[in-house]
Amino acid sequence: MKRREIKSAQQGRLDSRQREILGLLLLALGVLTLLSLFNITPGTVSGWWAGFLRRLFGWGAYPVALALGAGGVILLTHNLQPGSRIGWKMVTGLELVFLASLALMHLLSPNPDPLQLARDGGGGGYVGWAIGSVLSQFLGLVTTFLILLATATAGLILAFDLSLSQIQQGLTSAWKAALSFYRRLRPPAVTKPQKSCPAPPKKPRETPPPPVISRAKQVSKGKKRTTARAKVKRDSRLPPLDILNSLSPQSFSDTDARYKARVIEETLTSFGVPAKVIEIRQGPVVTRFGVEPGYVERKDRDGRVRRRKVRVRRIQALVNDLALALSAAPIRIEAPVPGQPIVGIEVPNSTVSLVSLREVVESREFQRLKSKLKIALGADVSGQPVVADLALMPRLLIAGATGSG
Repeated sequence: MKRREIKSAQQGRLDSRQREILGLLLLALGVLTLLSLFNITPGTVSGWWAGFLRRLFGWGAYPVALALGAGGVILLTHNLQPGSRIGWKMVTGLELVFLASLALMHLLSPNPDPLQLARDGGGGGYVGWAIGSVLSQFLGLVTTFLILLATATAGLILAFDLSLSQIQQGLTSAWKAALSFYRRLRPPAVTKPQKSCPAPPKKPRETPPPPVISRAKQVSKGKKRTTARAKVKRDSRLPPLDILNSLSPQSFSDTDARYKARVIEETLTSFGVPAKVIEIRQGPVVTRFGVEPGYVERKDRDGRVRRRKVRVRRIQALVNDLALALSAAPIRIEAPVPGQPIVGIEVPNSTVSLVSLREVVESREFQRLKSKLKIALGADVSGQPVVADLALMPRLLIAGATGSG
């Protein structure tokens, strides 16, 4: 009997140690997955893992990372009471809610190509595309929406042991809270003053008229003065440019620009979008990186390898990931750059340089413009002076917002 008790105690210790080790591994995997999804730890393995989860689950990759971390925490705290542990009902219900949400996210996406959206890591990924496309193909779009909503509701009921009346009460209270919050944000309505019957006008008091002073008579009594306007000689020459302040030219760091170019290439490659930065134009506010899309090799049904050009919209879909990798927001993607076969990625500079009026007026562009109404507008994205002939413009619209550049 004593030997059996000793063996059972040793097995319990081993099981607890195994659970703790597995919990630590799951917690570390969840944290590393979350960091990889936010591109905080760039690398080959982490980039491949994040891309795999995005393509498989789409936007649901983030809940998967949280679920891994939560599983690790649960295993580390296995010494809790049995009644406080998560049962199979909650796990099954949450899985139903997760799968239904993936399919709904993929069906509600505005992308016209659902399969390409899954390849780009958007929507519900391949899982959401498979569930949504199969159901919508055999049952129709409306019936698919109803089935997915019913599945998500059943998952909530199973996971949290709720009833339909409790779910209805929760939705009603959430709707009322959102409506009251909207009413607080909305400005108060302006009420027009009500028209009242006018009171009978009072008779004005008769006041004696003020004495009229005839200025013409006073002038006529004096002597007439005749003054001739003197002709003033005006100087038609423009003032010298020395009256304008000259700013010292601000130097840009080539090392910083090359580093950002390498980060752009590595970020695009980690998401399966090969590209190369072939041009860097530094302006006063932003730096534009000219990106040339690469080629993707894929096998067809016959087993032949074919090279296809990367689509431009795949680069546009990664604008938030690029902003996170570059630690610069917001960035702008110009696809394509007019007159060039490249995609322009405009990244804000760490320091904004001023553009002086004297710098633009002394430029070759301003001096070459033969016009009496030439105007200096400023500098473009690449830092080149922008001048125009005001006589050729029927109207000039100047607009903008703070921080728009």
